[in-house]
Amino acid sequence: MKKNLVHITLLLLILTVLPTQAQQSPKFSKYFEDATLRVDYLRTGNKHHDTCTLKNFVLQNDKMWAGSLTQLLDPIDNGAYRIMVKDAKTGRELYSRCYNSLFKEYSETATGKDSIASFEEVMLVPMPKQAVDICMQKRDKNGKFVTASTFNYDPKKTPILEIIGENIPQRKLLYNGDWHNKIDVVIVAEGYGKNDAEKMQGDFEKFTSYLLAQEPFASRKSDFNVWGVGVLMQESGVTDPNRGKYVKSAVGSSYNTFGSDRYLMTTNLFQLHGLLVGVPYDHIIIMANCNTYGGGAIYNFYAFSAVQEMSMWILPHELGHSIGGLADEYVDDELSYNDIHNDGKEPTEPNITTLIDFDSKWKSLVPKGTPIPTKPVDGLGKRDNGPIGAYEGAGYQAKGVYRPCTKCMMRDYAAFCPVCRKRMNEIFDLYIK
Repeated sequence: MKKNLVHITLLLLILTVLPTQAQQSPKFSKYFEDATLRVDYLRTGNKHHDTCTLKNFVLQNDKMWAGSLTQLLDPIDNGAYRIMVKDAKTGRELYSRCYNSLFKEYSETATGKDSIASFEEVMLVPMPKQAVDICMQKRDKNGKFVTASTFNYDPKKTPILEIIGENIPQRKLLYNGDWHNKIDVVIVAEGYGKNDAEKMQGDFEKFTSYLLAQEPFASRKSDFNVWGVGVLMQESGVTDPNRGKYVKSAVGSSYNTFGSDRYLMTTNLFQLHGLLVGVPYDHIIIMANCNTYGGGAIYNFYAFSAVQEMSMWILPHELGHSIGGLADEYVDDELSYNDIHNDGKEPTEPNITTLIDFDSKWKSLVPKGTPIPTKPVDGLGKRDNGPIGAYEGAGYQAKGVYRPCTKCMMRDYAAFCPVCRKRMNEIFDLYIK
């Protein structure tokens, strides 16, 4: 009798666990078409408050969804924001991705603390088969995601913008197979003039090689597809206010973002994604035809790099931000948001810590007996990381924020350290399963 009771108890436990597991893994074909819905919206506000306003639902790709068909709910707890798609009837969570935005950086500047500004943002989701609530979420004071705005989408009722006749020819720079099981990266040529067609092609090939030159990218080459998209404009180069240069370029990029000379970015997200209609992509690289040192990147947003002698190092560093969600590990007192981590919490980025909750970071990787904080190692080679510990000076701040190794791609253009490589590989795995 006791054995029967044990069997019945075990059966009941299994039956109660199964729905939870199913809830975590929605079946793609039940809820989504193999197509891509683009959500264009404005984020408006300042450091203290912001709101999202829908501009358009866009049919970005009617023939394909570039992402995984199985890894629909984002397990990586990173970024300030998250898009969450829920079934409108049941509230079941169907798809999510965490991300950061240029607005978030603006809100940490001196101007952004009080002055209200509007920034374009774009997110891609698989095309819903039935009515859904698209929840724009942000972190509350405890670091948990809460819904701030909701966009309702019903494929039978909601107007959708179809961009016809504007598809730009795409180049297949590297192809390793079905985009559902690959990390699809599109390189967008920016600042190429009417006489730069040959240079553009050469730069596409260079940037493809730079993308895959460093670990962990190099050993995962077979997991990537790389596409190229470019439009030749009347004039070469990009806008650089400090040099009195203003150019009408493909995506309207500019140096001196938020007052930083080398920070090369664009606020024209609708224009950028408009060039990519019909292209399968998970991540965007913007390749800027200018020889002034510069670049920038934001998690699940885009990565930028100028085409110049340091591009082979700028690009992997920026991809650490845009794909891996990694933080800068260097110190820079001149940045306008250099107090970004002084909020009494652990940063969400995996490669920096305030030691408030070091257990949640890389403590398990630190060799036994290593003092925390850790003294930097002298005499390392130019590309060597040194041993894992907790080295003070990271996240733009000299004090109170720590990094895993003395040197890393996110600080010195050295090799990615073990902590950063671990996170990058975790992200890669989300796209290939």
